Amino acid sequence: MSGERLVMMANQIGRFFAHEGERAPASLARHIRGFLDPRMRAGILQHLDAGSAGLDPALREALHRLRVPADAQERVAVGEAGDKTACR
Repeated sequence: MSGERLVMMANQIGRFFAHEGERAPASLARHIRGFLDPRMRAGILQHLDAGSAGLDPALREALHRLRVPADAQERVAVGEAGDKTACR
C-alpha cells in the first residue's frame, strides 16, 4: 500500500475515535495494534519516522504509543486517573 493511501486510511480511523477526546490516542493505538496488518503498522511507523507529513496530531500520538508496551500504557493511564497504587 502506498504511503499516501496509508496516511489517508490511518487519518480516517483516527477521526472515528475523535469523539473520545483525550482518550482518542490510546483507543486509536489499541485499534492499530489489534487490527492493522503488521506490514501496514510498519509502513505507518516508517512514515512517522520520516517526518509524519499529513498525519493528524492524535494519530501521531497514537503511533508514538505503539512503541511503548501495552502494559506500561495501562499503568500510565491508571496513574493519570489518580490511582497511584496501580503504578507500583
